[in-house]
Amino acid sequence: MATIIEMPKLSDTMSVGTLVKWHKKAGDLVKNGDILAEVETDKATMELENFDDGTLLQIFVGEGDEVPIGSPLAAVGEPGEEVVAPAKPDDEPIEEIVEEIEIPPEVEVVSAVESVPEKPESEVTETTSSNSGRISISPLAKKMAGELNLNLNEIKGTGPNGRIIKKDILSHSSGTSVTKEQTASEDIPVIQNQKTKSPSPTILEDRLVPVSKMRSIIAQRLLESKNTIPHFYLQKEINATPLKEARVALNIKLANRNPDRPSKLTLNDVILKACAETISLVPEINSSWEGKEIKLHGGIHLAFGVAVEDGLLTPVVRNADQLNLEDLSFEAKSLITKARSKKLAPNEMTGSTFTVTNLGMFGIDFFSGIINPPNAAILSVGAIVNKPIVDSLGNIKAGETMMLGLSCDHRLVDGAIGAQFLKLLAETLENPASMLV
Repeated sequence: MATIIEMPKLSDTMSVGTLVKWHKKAGDLVKNGDILAEVETDKATMELENFDDGTLLQIFVGEGDEVPIGSPLAAVGEPGEEVVAPAKPDDEPIEEIVEEIEIPPEVEVVSAVESVPEKPESEVTETTSSNSGRISISPLAKKMAGELNLNLNEIKGTGPNGRIIKKDILSHSSGTSVTKEQTASEDIPVIQNQKTKSPSPTILEDRLVPVSKMRSIIAQRLLESKNTIPHFYLQKEINATPLKEARVALNIKLANRNPDRPSKLTLNDVILKACAETISLVPEINSSWEGKEIKLHGGIHLAFGVAVEDGLLTPVVRNADQLNLEDLSFEAKSLITKARSKKLAPNEMTGSTFTVTNLGMFGIDFFSGIINPPNAAILSVGAIVNKPIVDSLGNIKAGETMMLGLSCDHRLVDGAIGAQFLKLLAETLENPASMLV
């Protein structure tokens, strides 16, 4: 009997997923461990793994479709085996329910969009065209068509029974944007005897880009953070030369100890280790707001930012205070590799108690991060900058500095606590040898 592959629940907050890309097609032989597709959740794009040997008999959803948890995605079985797609869950994906709305023929499509109450995306409506014919179109697609002032008679629907859906609007609008701009440019008079420049190959054009699940959840969480958490900000400039020198010396030692598999520490590894050491001295920074209670976390679980396509992921190094510097570095690198190859498990992106975000590698001198709920604070790390400094004898000399920023939740962390944490962290980074005892 054929095995039905369903949309799995890949995170605690996930209710639907988007089938981004199929790596196999109907008729392909598949075996246990093969990656069938990529699924975008509310947190990241993850791989859909196959667990049965056989043939991919049928694919039930297309690329770009949004599918609720538990909905059938594909069937795997013996060649020639007949497959009937099982019923979908009650919370059906977009464009399954049809409802007709009567609109007077004399009303234009744009006016109809503005005058009819907006329906959920899960419904489909029919509207009238300018020649009184009926056009089947989803409410979301109709709303987009109205905003773009598109003629529905010129759009071919690719949904069930020829319905016009969102991707048809996006496809049509992107296909006509160049034509409109070219037409507009032809109407502009050319001034004689004036040297004209060739158009730049990097000229930007207006276009609509669908919001991905990752970008949507990033927007939701950051808006929630800024609207509900009273941020305050601290910053401190440190002497970065000892930090750089310590990293070089440690990497030389690690290379000599294991020439076949040398470890290579990054500055971010050392900063993560320093944060873990400092948090244990200021436990108030390792807390969460829970309404009528403040939770002081027993474990130090450090999240750090990893830039990926279309967003940012924050994998978590668990119990970072219990790891030596080399082990912490190995764990961080493993998480970075998983993040960039879309193989992070949900439990590797949740449960953090403190976050570090570093833009120094992009040449940013200083910035203030937005708190990653439910953390009490986030550390932002800038670039190492060459500049004149004053030494212990009062002499001005060439030096290297780094700016640290600390964004704090004022419900949990008072100014004195935040200042104490940043001061101790700076002392640790300026004296890296202190982490060896």
